[in-house]
Amino acid sequence: MAEPVQGRQLVRSTRVVTPDGERPAAIAVTGGTISAVLPYDAPVPTGVRRTDLGHDVLLPGLVDTHVHINDPGRTEWEGFATATAAAVAGGITTLVDMPLNSVPPTTSTAHLAVKRDTARGRVHTDTGFWGGAVPGNTGELRPLHDAGVFGFKCFLLDSGVEEFPPLGPAELEAALAETVRFDGLLIVHAEDPAVIDGAPRRPGRRYADFLASRPPVAEERAIAAVIALAGRLGARVHILHLSSAGALPLLAAARREGVRITVETCPHFLTLTAEEVPDGATEFKCCPPIREAANQDLLWRALADGLIDCVVSDHSPSTVELKHRDTGDFAAAWGGISSLQLGLPAVWTEARRRGHTLADVARWMSAGPARLAGLDAVKGAIAEGFDADFTVLAPEETFTVDPARLRHRNPVTAYAGRTLSGVVRATWLRGRVVARDGAVAGDPTGRLIERPAGGN
Repeated sequence: MAEPVQGRQLVRSTRVVTPDGERPAAIAVTGGTISAVLPYDAPVPTGVRRTDLGHDVLLPGLVDTHVHINDPGRTEWEGFATATAAAVAGGITTLVDMPLNSVPPTTSTAHLAVKRDTARGRVHTDTGFWGGAVPGNTGELRPLHDAGVFGFKCFLLDSGVEEFPPLGPAELEAALAETVRFDGLLIVHAEDPAVIDGAPRRPGRRYADFLASRPPVAEERAIAAVIALAGRLGARVHILHLSSAGALPLLAAARREGVRITVETCPHFLTLTAEEVPDGATEFKCCPPIREAANQDLLWRALADGLIDCVVSDHSPSTVELKHRDTGDFAAAWGGISSLQLGLPAVWTEARRRGHTLADVARWMSAGPARLAGLDAVKGAIAEGFDADFTVLAPEETFTVDPARLRHRNPVTAYAGRTLSGVVRATWLRGRVVARDGAVAGDPTGRLIERPAGGN
């Protein structure tokens, strides 16, 4: 079982990352909530249990708002138990599940009930749900919003699964107009189908051929269309998994003009480059794709400048067979990067090389996603009144990624064999240790969570 909360606790480290930066501190925890952030040498009252982390860094628990759990219906790809075990092993304490790749998809309140029934009692993280916007379900959006989903995912081109079709231009406008009625959030896989259909499509092992099939202009044209609609309708929109830095000037201009738009990117776009993807290495396939190093530099600049709001995994796993590693055919392979357990060390490895701090990483991977989900009053920071969700990191230690040791269901990852900095020592959820040194510490204690009333 997970370690019990025995009254009040005091957790201290010489390196605590708070909203004001990194400093020595002692964190008082009462009933699973941070009751005070105290000086490091604060006295420990009688009856209070103290945990001393030494020089390991205490970060706010990570929040990942882009996870494909695929449960129910495709649990051979992933599942609530395995995904959330991988999450807590990697320092993630809260995640939001995507509405597709499960059967049924989360496109109605009835389907949402199936999702919740499947997840209940099986999650190691606090777990919420996105709804889906597909052709013909505009009337379901308000009921799903009222039922507590965090917003609505849509595709502008083929999603890869037939039960989650894309929105055409008129359907996208109708969905946005409906979300405006209750100030909901539409989150968009933004690639233009006409551009993709017109791009060269060659089967085979060459990564360059796959990259040519998903050109940057596909993202840029789709994002421009979303911006135009959102600006005209006054809608709130979020761009998922930004890969092309060419869209950054469009996003910056939209914000200057008052368009309510946010954007995320992913660890694989920040840490992997097209130049290093071996031919036939289909574990690197994702849509939109991993692009060149020069493009990556611009994503990092936008992240540092605050134009990119957050970094989330887009953990999109499949079975080993669907990756077609035997043939290495990028055209045939399922597109998705499995990285749920590795996002923090992957990002930290590259961030420190570029001169960024762990306070920056916490802002991108904890505070930013919490704000996107409307959870920023209780998640994403080490501050009084917040949930006592912590990630304990040894930032100077390194490890080599062995897919067989990861806790997601299928042992496939683009990070195999890489040496990364930052070892997650422990993960705490509301004052309980739920993972230690890569091992889940007990039975699932995560809660199913909803969009806060008035939030998001």
